Amino acid sequence: MNLSDLRKEYTRHGLRRDELSDDPLEQFRQWFGEALEAGIVEANAMVLSTAGLDGFPSSRVVLLKALEDGKFQFFTNYESLKAQEIAADSKAALNFFWPELERQIRIRGVCHRLPESVSDAYFRERPRLSQLGAWASSQSRIVSSRRALEDRMAALEVEWQGRTVERPGHWGGYGLEPVEIEFWQGREGRLHDRFRYRQLAGGASWAVDRLCP
Repeated sequence: MNLSDLRKEYTRHGLRRDELSDDPLEQFRQWFGEALEAGIVEANAMVLSTAGLDGFPSSRVVLLKALEDGKFQFFTNYESLKAQEIAADSKAALNFFWPELERQIRIRGVCHRLPESVSDAYFRERPRLSQLGAWASSQSRIVSSRRALEDRMAALEVEWQGRTVERPGHWGGYGLEPVEIEFWQGREGRLHDRFRYRQLAGGASWAVDRLCP
């Protein structure tokens, strides 16, 4: 396979400054709504990048579960590797890529734990098996076998039988508060459209710049 031969021309859309909202969160909501309308599978999937404890960048895909109070919300195990990395350095980045729309959104900001009441409310909405899974998995830690994990899950199903599954204290949400958001629209000849929003001092307004592709 010759990877240099793999290429695609982006011809669906262009992007002009006068088409953009002055508020990047409103612009995100608009593009996200268009991704949902386009039927993109798991349009809320995003790459979360953190500073690794060993000095290497660390990335994984997580799911956006809300955009509220100016924060991009996701949920995880507080004892996981990503949570340890956030505890050591709260600066992080998000990346959405929707190839069907030839669009990408890059976000940089700071992560904060969400209030317990928010984590409780979301946990109650999760399917029961996902709730039990939050108890069963010591995320990011070595497990002896798949069978050990399944046995743990089976034991928890018995333990919580007939009862509402409570949120474990080691599981909950984070909100990433953005300081920079970039909207990327693929264009023909690799002359892509890129607009970057940078939060100004005080956080009440944003500067918008067009970037070279």
